[in-house]
Amino acid sequence: MTDFAQRRTMMVDTQVRPNEVTSYPVIDAMLTVPREQFVPDALRNVAYAGENIELARNRVELEPRTIGRMLEALDLQSSDLVLHVGCGYGYATALMARIAEAVVATEENPDMAAEAQSRLAAQDIYNVAVTQADLTAGWPGQAPYDAMLVGGAIEALPQAIADQLREGGRIVALFVEGQLGTVRLGHKLDGQINWRNVFNAFAPILPGFKRVSSFAL
Repeated sequence: MTDFAQRRTMMVDTQVRPNEVTSYPVIDAMLTVPREQFVPDALRNVAYAGENIELARNRVELEPRTIGRMLEALDLQSSDLVLHVGCGYGYATALMARIAEAVVATEENPDMAAEAQSRLAAQDIYNVAVTQADLTAGWPGQAPYDAMLVGGAIEALPQAIADQLREGGRIVALFVEGQLGTVRLGHKLDGQINWRNVFNAFAPILPGFKRVSSFAL
């Protein structure tokens, strides 16, 4: 029988801690949340591998190192209301739910939204609202948010999502340009998000998050 608890500890000790993740709430969440319960059942045995796990076409569960460092950068507080854009099966949602006050998780794929809902409930995680909607629209009904995490790569952040981040709020997202992927942390100041690079990573671009090309005659 597979000892997932042992694999979870090994994941944190060999993939997460050595990659500049020192936040106790993040480490505690990653030691506690059973990652194998938030991937397709056929892939449970590779849940703790140091790589992205495919959930559907162009959709992945981000590798542990990446999600750990994203959460480290986001520096969630226990009073935060968080928006998770593209929650997939809900693993990062579950991690953030252990740290923050509440999480609104958006997912446009109806099958994945249903999986996230049932898997979070199975772990008795109830401070989460899973919503099915166009990912690029965010979820304005609960805005403004103290923090946001985008669960996949983007070329540009839609203005609709930027508008839902409160003044002084934080957002972490993986920007892709060609074959280069960079996780950036953004802070909203005077209505604008100011970004800084944090580390390199890679994932498929989420549906609708490619940069719109402008053509001039």
